[in-house]
Amino acid sequence: MQFTGIDDDSEHASHSVAERAKAASRSTWVSVGVNLVLSVVQIVVGTLSKSQALVADGLHSLSDLVSDFVVLFASHHAKKDADADHPYGHQRFETAASLALGAILLGVGLAMVWAALQKLESPQTIATVHASALWVALGAIAAKELLFQYMLRVAKAVKSSMLVANAWHARSDAASSLVVSIGLIGNLAGYPLLDPIAALIVGFMVGKMGWNFGWDAMHDLMDRAVDDAEVQAIRQTLAATPGVVGVHDVRTRKMGDMVVVDAHIEVDADITVEAGHNIAVAARQAVMLRHRVLNLMTHVDPAHRPDQDHEPARQAALP
Repeated sequence: MQFTGIDDDSEHASHSVAERAKAASRSTWVSVGVNLVLSVVQIVVGTLSKSQALVADGLHSLSDLVSDFVVLFASHHAKKDADADHPYGHQRFETAASLALGAILLGVGLAMVWAALQKLESPQTIATVHASALWVALGAIAAKELLFQYMLRVAKAVKSSMLVANAWHARSDAASSLVVSIGLIGNLAGYPLLDPIAALIVGFMVGKMGWNFGWDAMHDLMDRAVDDAEVQAIRQTLAATPGVVGVHDVRTRKMGDMVVVDAHIEVDADITVEAGHNIAVAARQAVMLRHRVLNLMTHVDPAHRPDQDHEPARQAALP
């Protein structure tokens, strides 16, 4: 998940690591409560009503509990201050959590697909489900959609990609419950194969989402840059700093939900070293105030005026 635009970055800067960790803890505990109730009800009713799709959906909800505790663990460690071993802080705990969430989703999805395929190989073993399974599935849709809306609102408020991932995990549950409901309606209408087919579709949906989350998190751990729009916004902030003549070689890498930046700024070649240093400090402060930048390393280059002739000095420097 990437955030672009100066306005978004300014809003992000107003949230401290502690505030984001508190929001993560609060929303995640709400998710724990909802998923605990849903998983128990879905698995019990699904077993009693002979619905493989509802049991699969219950296992999906159960996997959310594991995911929620991964998020709680990561948010606790991500808020730690920088130390000698982690001079840039511990924000990448959030990226590691997103990777773990992806792995959990992928594993659950593959297990669902395998179980559904085994059931489809023996269609004579598929029973007609009880109507109670459908009511539970419909209730789960409503509960999961409300949970998604709540978690996504919190995630956007504090600009946390980890919380966005966890919120969309809840949305995947709502989508899977919708598919389960359709399968149950078909089963009750006299088409028993639709129940394991629904479980199969849910498995594919969960597995695909897990792959996407894991793939994105892996790239972030490999120092992936932010998008071009955000790089240009940082470049514009540097260029707008008084005393900066030019900006080049701006490089970024993600550190959790924050960004580490390296940039070359050009200043008048005739000013003192101290003046050039002060300009670099001002540029750094401006970027860190307006953007979600954890640290900015600047390299100061001299910029010569067009009317200056530096050929004699260049010749004198040659051996």
